[in-house]
Amino acid sequence: MTLDGPYLRGSMAAILSIVQHSSCPENIVFHFLASSHQSALSETVRATFPYLRFHIYDFDEGLVKQRISSSIRRALEQPLNYARIYIADVLPRCVNRIIYLDSDIVVVDDIVKLWGMQLNGHAIGAPEYCHANFTKYFTDTFWNDDQYSPVFRGRRPCYFNTGVMVMDLAKWRQNRYTENLENWMEVQKAKRIYELGSLPPFLLVFAGDVEAIEHRWNQHGLGGDNLEGRCRRLHEGPVSLLHWSGKGKPWDRLDARTPCPLDSLWAPYDLAVASSTWTALNMQG
Repeated sequence: MTLDGPYLRGSMAAILSIVQHSSCPENIVFHFLASSHQSALSETVRATFPYLRFHIYDFDEGLVKQRISSSIRRALEQPLNYARIYIADVLPRCVNRIIYLDSDIVVVDDIVKLWGMQLNGHAIGAPEYCHANFTKYFTDTFWNDDQYSPVFRGRRPCYFNTGVMVMDLAKWRQNRYTENLENWMEVQKAKRIYELGSLPPFLLVFAGDVEAIEHRWNQHGLGGDNLEGRCRRLHEGPVSLLHWSGKGKPWDRLDARTPCPLDSLWAPYDLAVASSTWTALNMQG
């Protein structure tokens, strides 16, 4: 996961939900990427979860800053939103498999079940949504360019959300996927082939080459769309992970006293005191 001030409250809730529902929480190791205030963030995590096994790594925003193009929502332009591209490079090479999670999730099942998913030779595993209109994630410039649009030839691309991914880092490093993703970001800067943030490069590189995981592991979209953040309902089926992707975040809506009905499922994991502690530490620093 990533750690930063604006989303720390969400991260803390996510951590609590994972530990609370784990059959063996002592076996879980958290790897956090942060671009600033690592010391204060570390103190906050340790004070809140004294027995948590975790590491915090410095994410150099300079790796990606010049490659980021404007998006439909400013939050999607933040360098830390692209940190997932560099996980395999930042984490020690002895770490060969991880679960990447966004900060706006809560897990309501044992995370070991997700960890145990077989990737069957794929670099990543994630829930796929093949009914989604895949073409809308790219501009007409992309689809009308014979140099780029054939990238999906020979595979059946489906939309997947990058907020929950099981990742084989050894395979990632072997195939140099970081460089591949960076190349597409360079194309975006020159040609404007998509409107969203870090998702489209992942679709360009991996769509059609993802190990499909049960949808229960990413009930996403609970934050509404990227523009208005309207309330949404759960998708049909069982739920193991709730994901407030989209503009609306449950902690903001709860504070504003305008919560959506499903925000009540996030509230029991809210550790707002931890966020206050971090704010105080940040001010002291």
